[in-house]
Amino acid sequence: MDKPLDGIRVIAIEQFGAGPYGSMYLAELGADVIKVENRATGGDPSRQSGAVTLADDDSAYFQAFNLSKRSVTVNLKSPEGRAIFEDLVRTADVVWNNLRGSQPAKLGLDYDTLKAIKPDIICTHISAYGRDNDRAEWPGYDYLMQAECGFLGLTGEPESPPARFGLSMIDFMTGVVAALGCVSALLGRSKHGGRDVDVTLFDVALHQLTYPGTWYMNHGIETSRVARSAHPYNTPVQLYRTQDGWIFLMCMTQKFWELLIDNIGHPELADDARFATMGARAENRAELTEVLDTILTQQTTEHWFDLLQTKIPVAPVNTLPEALENPFVQATGMIQTVPHRVVDEYRALSNPIKIDGERLLTRCGNGLGADNQAILGDELGRDDLADLKASGAI
Repeated sequence: MDKPLDGIRVIAIEQFGAGPYGSMYLAELGADVIKVENRATGGDPSRQSGAVTLADDDSAYFQAFNLSKRSVTVNLKSPEGRAIFEDLVRTADVVWNNLRGSQPAKLGLDYDTLKAIKPDIICTHISAYGRDNDRAEWPGYDYLMQAECGFLGLTGEPESPPARFGLSMIDFMTGVVAALGCVSALLGRSKHGGRDVDVTLFDVALHQLTYPGTWYMNHGIETSRVARSAHPYNTPVQLYRTQDGWIFLMCMTQKFWELLIDNIGHPELADDARFATMGARAENRAELTEVLDTILTQQTTEHWFDLLQTKIPVAPVNTLPEALENPFVQATGMIQTVPHRVVDEYRALSNPIKIDGERLLTRCGNGLGADNQAILGDELGRDDLADLKASGAI
């Protein structure tokens, strides 16, 4: 397959979540993403993170964010390492980082510094709070953004402690938004030249407040937590008990409500004034929950899912293993088996983007400095790699 970003080169100074997740999209869409890592510190810390170690310089956590990438080791703070980095920049279209806001300028990763080397370079910066405000020196991570931007206050049962998402969704969203900004700058490069693109975890988190944020800013309406992970207004849109677990129903329209009660064998609920309209159902949510729980606990989740899946929006509430072992996941090709240098067969989640109806094929991310010879030696013409390694430059 000819991928959309074939021929684009990205030099990535990144670690952990948001940066690697976003640049992985670029890599799987065809860009040559080269991680620039410091051998002295072990490279990206995620190489040694998480529940499963695959090699001295590799982990399952690392692979989750670094598929289809290459790696070179360069010490940006050494004169020789800096010279090598600038040679890499001359071959690149993008310099990508997810450092603390104050660091890109200090390390010379911003457009003001690099434009003399490559006038049309796109410098993409992901930080916690930004490069141009009084939080530029602050460290920050996903969970902190969920806390400060109101997510924890919107998540969980009403009487329970505030709760975060089960996954680092702010990291992931920020990475994707940064990739969008980066590709947009690349598209406009012939007209505008090189530039900085900035995306922050905080800004992306705040932007995700969407309609609850708009309701509050313009109308003073404060959205609060609702039991059973329910929608704040539309009803029934929430969890319901079944004989053996839970099911999530989403009757976002009056039509879906009517289809629900017909298909579960209780059309008489249409005549109950408490449930006649969306507004009435919202006002009587607790009573409706009791009524539907009583009905739905008579059968299993699988029974109701099979019955309703083509009629109304509905989903079983799966565990993580159940989610990954879902036959639909296999049928749609959302899991690929790829070779790994230590593990013969490694299962990886496929990129959700399809091109011309085909999944984007991926591969495992390379080991720390695995591409030094190919990139620094063969391509850049350095024949002193052993000396550079001994001096700590690579």
